Amino acid sequence: MVVDTLIANGKIVTSQRKFDGSLAIDDGEIVAIGSRQSLPDAETVVDASGQLVLPGVVDPHVHIGSYLSKDSYETATKAAALGGVTTCINFAPQAWVGEMGIWDEPGTVLEAIERHQQKGEESLIDFGLHAIITREKPAVLDEISTAIRQGVTSFKMFTAYEIGLSNGFINSVLQEIAAHDAVSLFHTEDQSVCEHLESKLRREGKDDPTQYPQSRPDFAEAMAAENAIRMATEAGAKYYGVHTTCAKAADTIARFQDDGNEVRAETCTHYTALDETAYERMGTLPIIAPPLRTAADRDALFDHLRNDTLEVVSTDHVAFRKVDKDVSKWWNSSFGTNSLQTSLPVFHHEAVNKRDFSYPFLVRKMCTNPAEIFGLPNKGTLEPGTDADCILFDPTETYTIDASDNASTADYSVYEGKEVTGRVTKTFLRGTQIAADGRITADSGHGEFIQRSVPEWS
Repeated sequence: MVVDTLIANGKIVTSQRKFDGSLAIDDGEIVAIGSRQSLPDAETVVDASGQLVLPGVVDPHVHIGSYLSKDSYETATKAAALGGVTTCINFAPQAWVGEMGIWDEPGTVLEAIERHQQKGEESLIDFGLHAIITREKPAVLDEISTAIRQGVTSFKMFTAYEIGLSNGFINSVLQEIAAHDAVSLFHTEDQSVCEHLESKLRREGKDDPTQYPQSRPDFAEAMAAENAIRMATEAGAKYYGVHTTCAKAADTIARFQDDGNEVRAETCTHYTALDETAYERMGTLPIIAPPLRTAADRDALFDHLRNDTLEVVSTDHVAFRKVDKDVSKWWNSSFGTNSLQTSLPVFHHEAVNKRDFSYPFLVRKMCTNPAEIFGLPNKGTLEPGTDADCILFDPTETYTIDASDNASTADYSVYEGKEVTGRVTKTFLRGTQIAADGRITADSGHGEFIQRSVPEWS
């Protein structure tokens, strides 16, 4: 037998261990792992000496080709491939008419899914979709079962902004989600608290970026999370909290997990790598919501990552250009930052190099856990019989992050000038090399839409 590709002589990293070995790939799947001598010959042999072989990163929280991002699927997924991300789950927002929206008339959840499936035809990597429910219309409840049949098994709701939903309607949605054993996702901030504090800061002329975190405090995140989790657990619905930023919110999540409920949560790379002092250094460029918190909150997030309160590290990738961010008053800045290309190297540097976490920990948080939580059994793993999504990672190469290298439309980076050790050197998707040594090596459109199954949470 001759296989398509052999990745030879690397250090294999799974969710449980790290060991010397080689990886055999045939017809887009991993067919065997073992010593070089035990594996079949291959048409192509990739020497991985001195490098780690990791599963491709699964990023379950990105904003591409929509109201929150200047990136198309083509530009964002090129950045992803260069950063070792082989699968992402993007958000498909139900169209609404409002200041934040980009639509002239409201739409449905199913229309949003179809819109993003079409846009995603230019994706370089595999992708799934979460639906965002933005309008309080009973008809949306009837769309949930159809969306699930189409492979969209997770539904996001906001408790803030003009698309924030009332608790009463959220409760109705959660009842329907629970009936289908699907997953609810929540952006949790208390809108009333945030509105009043922002208005107060505006009246007082407190427009410096360093004052921005005062408008969206940690307790507003924690109190909204508690309400949402309580409703989800009462309904019997799976709950996933996005972009957890602080000790108070993580402690709230942990308290409900102790009760044995189906509660999961993530944090994002920037909350582990940066704190509120970034607003002093970079002004409005790091304006995100919820805001960057304190150094103590960063430490608390790592504690909660260690004890699995927080099971995933995502990017919350949003691509804007400097002109959208660099404004005189912080409240006029667009919210969000790009990081698909830099997330793995940055989190590796912060978690493994600086805090001595293990490589299996890294794989669990960025590959295996998100795949398992969101119903992607062939992703985030190096198990034989699964998709041959893997990356080569040089853990010793040191370099400085430079936004001029961005494949994303974004022309800045909140990690600009940051020196990190650890670089993605090659990325494979279903056995095809799609990026190598900082270059894209496959055509846009190589990625596929993944119809996800309803996940089983144990």
